[in-house]
Amino acid sequence: MHSAFLGELFGTMIMILLGNGVVANVVLRQTKGEKSGWMVITAAWCFAVMAGVFTALAVGSDGHLNPAVTVGVAVSTGDWSRLPIYVPAQMLGAMLGAALVWLSYWSHWEKTPDPLDKLACFSTIPAIRAPLANILNEVIGAFVLVLVAASISSKYGTGVGLSPGLGPFLVGSLVWGIGLSLGGPTGYAINTARDLGPRIMHAVLPIPGKGSSDFGYAFVPIVGPLLGAAGAGVVVKMIGI
Repeated sequence: MHSAFLGELFGTMIMILLGNGVVANVVLRQTKGEKSGWMVITAAWCFAVMAGVFTALAVGSDGHLNPAVTVGVAVSTGDWSRLPIYVPAQMLGAMLGAALVWLSYWSHWEKTPDPLDKLACFSTIPAIRAPLANILNEVIGAFVLVLVAASISSKYGTGVGLSPGLGPFLVGSLVWGIGLSLGGPTGYAINTARDLGPRIMHAVLPIPGKGSSDFGYAFVPIVGPLLGAAGAGVVVKMIGI
């Protein structure tokens, strides 16, 4: 059964499972990937996005996996009909993906002493806590995401449009590039559901010694990506990409 709601739900779930899963593999104690670093995290997020988009497309949605992308598309096209279907599915999918990460690393939470390492497996944490600078970083990252994703799918990029199945590879590579180039200040949420859904799960799951879920910071990866994506949507509409 093809369904736009299920496509966004399962696609986002797979993306978060693989994306937050690599963070857990790198920062939790006594894993096979402990302390393997930023390159591993950004590379795996590339593949996580690619896998999530393929899943969403197969099940029946457009593969947004991100409320900011859905808003950006709505601004550029004037069609807001996807929002009430896509956004709840993205949030639920992100929460389910985070729960699966928790289950996958069941034995490692109690072995990890630092509560911030545990929080990092669910949501983003700024390198330097400076709300205005953090929001600007998220605005810029989401702007790049939506503008370049629209360019990738545009017939003007190649002259003939994309070959079938190529899009998810290119969008995954785009996220990899954003992570490597712009991810340092905030951890590049660039996705409201990617941060808020798992942050909620961090708050409710019985994680040993987990500490605060830091909802005081949560407005940054909500407001920043939405503003950046909406700005990119305006540019896409003006230029006619």
